[in-house]
Amino acid sequence: MTLNENETFWSDVSDEEIARERKKAKELKQTAWWKQKRSSGICHYCNGKFPVEEITMDHLIPLIRGGKSIKANLVPSCKECNSKKKHKLAFEV
Repeated sequence: MTLNENETFWSDVSDEEIARERKKAKELKQTAWWKQKRSSGICHYCNGKFPVEEITMDHLIPLIRGGKSIKANLVPSCKECNSKKKHKLAFEV
């Protein structure tokens, strides 16, 4: 378990597991499911409308906190909201 820098939680998720989940997320970005999901350009958090190329993939439960790269855990997010959320859960922002 490690305490993440500038964070207030302990993580026992290995670097290998995080790398594996990031690879899955990268693969999901190429699917029709994700392209349709982000096509509205609407951020899950602020409900702002953005150009599709400015929409990022965010994990509701961050990988470092045990989240997985599965459809139920992935949402479209603007870059600002994604950066602000970082490794937090949505209610912690």
